[in-house]
Parts: sequence; structure tokens; C-alpha cells
Amino acid sequence: MKLTILGCHSATPRTNTNPTSQVLEIKNHMFLIDCGEGTQVELRRNRVKFSRIKHIFISHLHGDHYFGLIGLVNTFSLLTRETELHIYGPEGLKEVILLQMKLSGGWTKYPLVFHELSSKVSELIFEDDKVEVYTIPLKHRIYTNGFLFKEKKNERKLDINLVNEANIDTAYFRKLKQGYDVVNEDGVLIANEKVTKDPILAKSYAYCSDTVYNEEMIPIIKDATVLYHESTFLDKNESLCIPTKHSTAKHAATIAKKANVETLILGHYSTRYSGYNEFKAEAKTIFDNVLLAKDGKTFNFD
Repeated sequence: MKLTILGCHSATPRTNTNPTSQVLEIKNHMFLIDCGEGTQVELRRNRVKFSRIKHIFISHLHGDHYFGLIGLVNTFSLLTRETELHIYGPEGLKEVILLQMKLSGGWTKYPLVFHELSSKVSELIFEDDKVEVYTIPLKHRIYTNGFLFKEKKNERKLDINLVNEANIDTAYFRKLKQGYDVVNEDGVLIANEKVTKDPILAKSYAYCSDTVYNEEMIPIIKDATVLYHESTFLDKNESLCIPTKHSTAKHAATIAKKANVETLILGHYSTRYSGYNEFKAEAKTIFDNVLLAKDGKTFNFD
């Protein structure tokens, strides 16, 4: 599982900071999460292949999270894209994008599929044989979701030497990987655990964009491998959280601790601050394994 931060700052873009956007690579998928201004420039800067992006997830309709979307959709057309593009986001997103396309005469030459979200409870919005994606309802000034990306349980690994010694036909290898006991060529039932190894643990990534402190998300993100949680403010500015519906680094760390996640990544910093080490220091008073998002930074979780 690999996460590339394209932008991790709040509000307006600046010459040295970008609004929110990131790319998650998980089980051969490349998911784009939020799409603030400048996203396609950062995709190029980070050498992300546009053609691999088939699913885009938009958390909410504040500009710093989706103003780069229409530009990216148009660029895909200019690059003669033919593959379907699926966009998941709040009701109204389709209307905005289609109006921009209509007024500019910039209709796509590829299928553009919108999945508009309105549920206030967590729901499954994408699934294939390897990955599931769920919404994480958040509490912000407008309708907002985070997203939980979960690998499905990995298959067991064959110990090929033990499999051969047990005289098991290759036709049963698939069943062994799925965890079943099988009968060998001598008619003897072979216990699965005798010839296979435990699978690599499935990973999960919880993305929680703009939100006030919200313990209702904890059951949804429980035991996640990685949690990205907004930390717009430092504790000294906590009074700003309620009117803006944002969180502090300490709030993020508290959620991480209560949800028993393995790693916390902080981001969505207010541009009022000149540095970010203080965010990490504050969070670590509550939760130990804290990382700082930074534009252009890549995290690998093997």
C-alpha cells in the first residue's frame, strides 16, 4: 500500500503549498482522493500515470477539495482517454461538472460515471475481488465524507515442498489458498494448516478530511492500518474548531488512539503556521506513531 501526498494544506493554494489531494495505490488500484487546484500539475510532478486513475473520490464541495477536478477531466479528454472514469462525491458534484462542460463545449469522449452520495451513515460504494471502499460520515460545515479503503482478506500461502510431500494434485491448489482442507491423490484428507502458511494481513487506509472532532467515526475506522486525519489547527487555536468545523492535532491523535489504528498521518494544515513539527509534537503527547503529510511525500506501508 502506497500513499502519495499531492497537497495537504487548507484553504487557498500558494506557491509553496497545495490544497488537498492524494493518490492511494492499493491492490493494483490507483485511487485519487480529493482534487484541489493544481492536482494535475502535482500528478505530473510526482510522475503518476494519468491512465491508471479510474476512480476519484471527492469528500465534499469546498473548493480546496475539488476545484481541480474539471481541469483533470478535461485533460483526460485532451489525452484521448477512452477508459471509464468513475467519480464518487456528494450530490451536486455531477451538476457542477456537467454545467462547466456544457458551457465550455468540453464534453468528454470517454464514459464519465458519477456516483453521488447522500447517506449520513457509512455505506459500501466500491467493491471488487480485492478491495472495498466505504464512506466515513464526517461533521463539517457542509455534507462531507471520508473514505475507508480496505483490502480483502489475502489468500493463504502454499508451502510448495509440503504440498508436494503430501501428494496433492495441482487442481486443489486454489482450494488450499482459500483455506480448505483437501483430499490428496491417495484419498487422505490433508489439513490446510499442515501445508499452507498464514496470509499477509490485509491493510486498510482511512481518509478523514475536514471534520470537527467526531467519535462517531471510531467504529468505522477501528484497527485501520493507517489513518489520515485533518489537523487544521494547533491546540492553542482550538477555539477556532467549532465555528470552522475543523480539528486540532490533539483531536486527530485522540481519534487514532481510541480507534486503535497503527499509524496516524496529520494533514490539512492551516497556512497560518510556518512549520509543522509542532503538530507532530502535540499529537505525540497522546498517540505515539505519528507522521506528517507533506506535499510530494510518499509513504509505503508494506
